[in-house]
Amino acid sequence: MYDSTMTRRGYGISTNTLFARTMAYVAATAALFALGAYIGRDIAHGAGFIAFIAAFAALIAMRFTAARSPQATVALLGAFGLLMGVATAPTLVYYATTDPKALWQAGAATALFIGVLGSVGYATERDLSGVARASFWALVALLVFGIVAIFVNIPHSSVIYSVAGLVIFAGFTVVDFQRLRRTQNIASAPLLAASIFLDILNVFLFFLSLFGGGGRRN
Repeated sequence: MYDSTMTRRGYGISTNTLFARTMAYVAATAALFALGAYIGRDIAHGAGFIAFIAAFAALIAMRFTAARSPQATVALLGAFGLLMGVATAPTLVYYATTDPKALWQAGAATALFIGVLGSVGYATERDLSGVARASFWALVALLVFGIVAIFVNIPHSSVIYSVAGLVIFAGFTVVDFQRLRRTQNIASAPLLAASIFLDILNVFLFFLSLFGGGGRRN
């Protein structure tokens, strides 16, 4: 999702207009995510995985439609949110059944996390391209760690994974909100919204793992 073309000057719109449009897309995507989670509340994990693959196919397709068809890009953003809701439904149902308090705690922590770090990123004048690169490679390393932890018994691996993930997405969050302030092309709004929504979703899931006691299962 991090591409220098996203920051090119475009139509000379105001920052407030782009901010409002992007955050409206984020809110709509979150609403469709909730709808997808409701629709998928009874599906099996295998069907959820298929929805996950389809969601990222929609995300990739957005990159090709952004410059050609704004309507198609917005439709793909909506499909992405809906499919991610379906894909995440089994996880949400598990926590809602075993530890519903964790859902509320994760939601509140996510709102505070994104609010604070989003504000920092939006207000920061310093170039954060180095933070974006470091966060990307740290995410790759985290994914490798997660794969290794499947086969090797690492004490408190879930806690390590979740805390490291929060640190990494702190970096992505400040970068995305700075891009939101600096970008002048209104056509970038759906892609920016997708990036910010992914930040929010990943932060929520990491907090959910922590508050749900994922680390205590190791």
